[in-house]
Amino acid sequence: MKFRIFKQLFQRSWIVALLGLLVAVTLNGCNPSQFKSQAAQVPRMITATLGAPSTFNSALNETAYGVFGFIYDSLINENPLTNKQEPALAESWEVFDNGKRIIITLREGLKWSDGQPMTADDVVFSYNEIYLNPKIPTPVKDSLKIGESGATPKVKKLDERRVEFTIPEPFAPFLRWVGGITILPAHVLQESIRTTGSDGNPKFISIWGTDTDPKKIVGNGPYVMESYVPSQRVIFKRNPYYWRKDTQGKSQPYIERIVYQIIESTDNQLISFRSGQLDDLEVTPEGFSLLKREEKRARFNIYNGGPDTSTTFIAFNLSKGKNSKGQPFVDPIKSGWFNKKEFRQAIAYAINREAMKINVFRGLGEPQNSFVYVKSPFYLPPEKGLKVYNYDPEKAKKLLLQAGFKYNSQNQLLDADGTRVRFTLLTNVERKTRADMAAQMRQDLANIGIHLDLQVLTFNAYIDKLKVSQNWDCYLGGFAGGGVEPHGASNIWRIKGASHAFNQGSQPGKPPIIGWEASDWEKEIDRLYVKGAQELDENKRKEIYYEYQRIASEQLPFIHLVERLNLQAVRDRFQGIKYSALGGPFWNLYEIKVTQN
Repeated sequence: MKFRIFKQLFQRSWIVALLGLLVAVTLNGCNPSQFKSQAAQVPRMITATLGAPSTFNSALNETAYGVFGFIYDSLINENPLTNKQEPALAESWEVFDNGKRIIITLREGLKWSDGQPMTADDVVFSYNEIYLNPKIPTPVKDSLKIGESGATPKVKKLDERRVEFTIPEPFAPFLRWVGGITILPAHVLQESIRTTGSDGNPKFISIWGTDTDPKKIVGNGPYVMESYVPSQRVIFKRNPYYWRKDTQGKSQPYIERIVYQIIESTDNQLISFRSGQLDDLEVTPEGFSLLKREEKRARFNIYNGGPDTSTTFIAFNLSKGKNSKGQPFVDPIKSGWFNKKEFRQAIAYAINREAMKINVFRGLGEPQNSFVYVKSPFYLPPEKGLKVYNYDPEKAKKLLLQAGFKYNSQNQLLDADGTRVRFTLLTNVERKTRADMAAQMRQDLANIGIHLDLQVLTFNAYIDKLKVSQNWDCYLGGFAGGGVEPHGASNIWRIKGASHAFNQGSQPGKPPIIGWEASDWEKEIDRLYVKGAQELDENKRKEIYYEYQRIASEQLPFIHLVERLNLQAVRDRFQGIKYSALGGPFWNLYEIKVTQN
């Protein structure tokens, strides 16, 4: 939530996964310039993240602040410039039976980062014993469920290099999912799957936490972890067993080391970049004009990919459920407000997004109206039925009065029972724009008589409150875009999805939720997501996803705000940058060269 989880899990290439990671920068601990002096002759890159990794186990990861884009490759990569799928760990694939059967062939001689062979056994293990295992709470599982029955692929080994995937019915995103999900090493992890801990769960659920020696984490990507200092940095070194070689037969990647700093503030990231301690930076709106003036002198380039693929929103907690102790997640009085469509629509009309674009984003953003990326062929434009909530506080007040609310003599909004309307907005501290957006919304809602409290937490505490305790009113957050394929958001929109946070149901390995229920419109969106994945004709798929967007824009589980332009500053000593909003500057990191240190 962003928790920005989908860029990492569902954009097919490890390098696109890297994008979610390269959007941050770090200033904790010792000065990064020391790494330059220590390794002056070694090609290296110093980049950063806004948050520390929460796990080293990719199957359990639910945030963008991870290490996985560096240490894993995909079977098949999706080129962000062409949107075409390209061979990676798989050298080829064949599709049969109208897309219901796929055979992938691994490259010959693949190895894990510990030197052990990577074979079809690892692919079968990853799917059958991890991702499709009902005892493993991996968010990937939701995207692999097919049709109303929730059937999952059958995966079997044909020989040492070939794996067959079969499904019972057509599933349009099937090849993307087969190709993009991380493959994990059976020889290291199989025992943890097949043995249980004292809690009765597979030991795999607690293995490879961030307290694990990073050298013991085995991957198949361009880098391996060399060291990790909590809340400060991760250092990666080149994986000597990585499969890629250039046309001259030289091993890739060319960059020997990655220093991945953890700087939990966009302001500090800017300072660190300007002082020369970082090689790239997600350019925030407040830092753009300053950096633009320094671009030539300081020898870096600012790339503009247009509207970012992410989405930023507020969402109310619509859950009527209770925890295992019988305590409601949401105050029943507030729950009554939040579950009124008119209340959510009124909030949307009350937020001045144009002012937010100008004041918070310095004009370097665009108001959003849909969860689907605006450049996707599946995006529903307003002229075809997408409901848009332009700033109209009077309309907001009218909707509230129609829904049974009223105003007192101080112009404070009360519900039908006379309770003042007041709730708390949860957000995370790392992004300055989030705090500025929240401050503006507090004023906007005050203008229609609502008192908004703010709760600002560190990212991991924020995620814990959203996903574990679930006792929140409303949150300001975002998800990294799933590219042009809407099914990338299936675990957000499917009613049993791991990231269906606005009305989260029970999840594997977690305490049950008492009294949980889904609304009719949630069920209809769930049905449309199933239907959209079953349909192979792209024009028919468009109509299905158009209808889901019409419902979502009417019911407003997410109130869309403003998304930044995709701006990234990169030192000009890096050669081979092929920038795009879908891929960012380092989607082809393996072939990027450093001209000087």
